[in-house]
Amino acid sequence: MRAARLIKMVLLLQSRPSMTAAELARELEVSERTVTRDAQALSEAGVPVYADRGRSGGYRLVGGYRTRLTGLARSEAEALFLSGVPGALREMGLADAASAARLKVSAALLPSLRDAPDSAAQRFHLDAPAWFREPQTPALLPVVAEAVWDDRCVTARYRRGDEEVERSLEPYGLVLKAGVWYLCARVAGGSFRTYRIDRFTAAVASADRFGRDPDFDLPAHWAAQAERFARSILRAEVVVRLSPDGVRGLPHAVDPLAAREALRDAGGPDAEGWVTVTLPVESEEVAHAQLTALGPEAEVLAPTGLRARFAADAARLAARYGRADA
Repeated sequence: MRAARLIKMVLLLQSRPSMTAAELARELEVSERTVTRDAQALSEAGVPVYADRGRSGGYRLVGGYRTRLTGLARSEAEALFLSGVPGALREMGLADAASAARLKVSAALLPSLRDAPDSAAQRFHLDAPAWFREPQTPALLPVVAEAVWDDRCVTARYRRGDEEVERSLEPYGLVLKAGVWYLCARVAGGSFRTYRIDRFTAAVASADRFGRDPDFDLPAHWAAQAERFARSILRAEVVVRLSPDGVRGLPHAVDPLAAREALRDAGGPDAEGWVTVTLPVESEEVAHAQLTALGPEAEVLAPTGLRARFAADAARLAARYGRADA
């Protein structure tokens, strides 16, 4: 533990002109007294750590000293590629590895480039969860993530409806979608499937490693799965007449792909400039909620039950807004 701290202290001093005892204590999560002892230990070991006294003093390396301890470990190198998603790193248990990797890269940079990590961090940030949603970190995510990195087989139990099912899985990759974590895995001896990790009730990684399929492409697999899922839930159809504003608003109210395809297959505008489309939807209930967002820019023509619901909504709105005390 102390050896790792001493290495980190050297890398910190190598990446900056100087640091105060308070700054080092904060970075190393120790007391200033410990920083003093560590600096002395480094000096005795031949590392030229120099202490400047006084109010503006601090610690620095002298003589252009450069350590060779900047080589990245595998876990650090892998974490570095995810450094733009700090929340995801914390949830997978990789925050420490990413911090060490960034520090080593900073120490290896030329002095004129050492502000690059901070500069990038101030110009790009990824906020993965959806709006108005409190993200929940699955308790078993670190276990699953470690198995993914090490290509280790996992025995998992997960909720499927009202029952629990156990599967032996080869975990290929993790996907974070709108704040929800998914595992893309191959069932032992079977096909690839996708699982929501928050539905896992148990996950145990074995000592056995599996051989990865070199043709597996995680982004392509996820894209195909997502499109297949989106299409699978659109089991009903509605016929809607849209104003020009309704046409522009449709992709924001319903599934964008379904909206684009419906508009592509629609005929030209009628005499009033309105377009009639046949739109695949999840259900009449969902379509009612979605198309309500278009207000008077959409007219439902079919099915008759859904049209009747919108007619009733319109009558209630007219009655409410037509009251004298409104």
